Amino acid sequence: MRFVIIPPHFLGYTKAMRPYSIFSVFLVLAVLASGPCAAADLIQKGRATAVKIVDGDTLVLNTGQQVRLVGLQAPKLPLGRKGFRAWPLGQQSKKTLKDLTLGRQLTLSYGGREIDRHGRLLAHLHDQNGVWIQGEMLLKGMARVYSFPDNRALIAKMLALEQKARTQNRGIWRHRFYKIRRAEDAGRFINSFQLIEGRVLKVATPRKRAYINFGDDWRSDFTISIKRRHLRLFQSAGFSLQSLPGKRIRVRGWVKKWNGPLIEATHPEQIEILN
Repeated sequence: MRFVIIPPHFLGYTKAMRPYSIFSVFLVLAVLASGPCAAADLIQKGRATAVKIVDGDTLVLNTGQQVRLVGLQAPKLPLGRKGFRAWPLGQQSKKTLKDLTLGRQLTLSYGGREIDRHGRLLAHLHDQNGVWIQGEMLLKGMARVYSFPDNRALIAKMLALEQKARTQNRGIWRHRFYKIRRAEDAGRFINSFQLIEGRVLKVATPRKRAYINFGDDWRSDFTISIKRRHLRLFQSAGFSLQSLPGKRIRVRGWVKKWNGPLIEATHPEQIEILN
């Protein structure tokens, strides 16, 4: 069983979800079906037609605007970047998004920040039948969850769909490039986005940061770091860092080298407690 931590005000109750008390939050225990997501979680702001697919998580509308499908990370393509090697299944992911959206009228909805620094719309997309495009991409195994502290709506549902695709070995989850890594192997994956699992040894909270340590030597072992300004989101979610020692967790993010390998966590949805 997998526990997904998410603040309760993001959860729209359905029969596929039930409340479970831990850290004073609701934990999503069921894998949710793809399809229409709870309208109360998002604000609809217009419709447009997809006229071009850039890659597995970006498309162009007939308005001329680009949409970055919020909450997703699809396999990356070079897109003109010199020396960039395409990630495995990048073209397949692009084709899946094309089959789902090209030439179709889409409803654009928002649950957080609406425009990124490149001017792209950060939208959730639904087709005319109400099918949630993000949900379909995850369920088909053609993308993984990629969330930000200013865009956290529906992440519990997205994590559940990702888990279902991974359990059924669909799409990217068949390829070793996307496999979940062990904490002790994290140093092999510096400067890449990874899902990493391990057992927490201890938690330290000096003045400027909190550290979740997975080994005895913080100079070389894998660590999760949380800046002081981001701790408010964990606290508002009822996420108790001090309860983590001894628990197995999964964290997702970009692995950096800072002493040993490190992932910077900015919001609680990056961390899943595993049973």
